[in-house]
Formats: sequence, structure tokens, C-alpha cells
Amino acid sequence: MAFKNFSIWRGRLPHWRADDVTYYVTFKHSRALAEWERELLVRALTRPEGSKWDLLVLCVLPERTELIFTVRDSPSGQPYELSGIVEKAKSKVGKAILKKTEERFPPFYGESYDRIIRDEVELEERLHTIYRSPEDEELCEDASQYAGLWVREFE
Repeated sequence: MAFKNFSIWRGRLPHWRADDVTYYVTFKHSRALAEWERELLVRALTRPEGSKWDLLVLCVLPERTELIFTVRDSPSGQPYELSGIVEKAKSKVGKAILKKTEERFPPFYGESYDRIIRDEVELEERLHTIYRSPEDEELCEDASQYAGLWVREFE
């Protein structure tokens, strides 16, 4: 499969970038997040929605966060860097948590795992898995009632 403007950069993990693709991103938390912390993270991650990315699904669980989205183009015509969106939200929420809890370190690891979704089958599988994760982890009986789950409304 050929991607438009494909590039790879590496931190601890490899990060693939391309234009006009859908990304799956996940990151672990260094400790379980309390409900108020998960709510802060959901708000921070949904804030750039509509301006920097088109979020399809987001689920903030106690131990990890997962999301699927496409990145929009910036005013310069270049796509926004997805790590800038995700890491900015993690940093903002981490600072708010530190201020309230007086911990020494934010509860998020520094790097996120991201993947280009290859086809519609993988997209459907990932969407379903993320949507079902609150039920699978026995956090609720009905995922649609889980406060840490955000799903795009489709027309």
C-alpha cells in the first residue's frame, strides 16, 4: 500500500506519517486515573475536534487511552502533527492533575503509540474494540453510558 507524502520518524517508537490517512493512537497511564482525571482528559482531547482533526472515537480508560481520527490541514496547507495535538492535551491535563494532587510526575508516559489504519476492515475492527472496551473491562454494562467514551455522531 502506498501512502501520500509518507515519512517515518523515531522516538522510542517508530512513528509513521502520511497525508489523508486515518490514525489509531493509544497511550498508557503510569497509574490508574480517577474519574475526574479521565473527564479532564476527554475534554482536552475533544477540544481540538473540528479545527485540527476529525475525531471518530475516543475512550479514556483508567489504565490507557485509545482514539481514532484523521488530521486536518493547517493554514499553511500542511497537516497538523498528530503528536502535537495528543501530547499538548496530555501535558495540559498532566499539569492540572499535578496541581490538584501535588504528585511529582504526571500520570502519562511521554510517548504514544500510533498506527496508520490500513483499510476499512481494520477501521471497523478497531472502532468496535474501542467502543466495547469499557464493557470488556467491566467498567459499565452499557458502553454508551460510559463517561470516558466519546463517539462521533454520523448523519
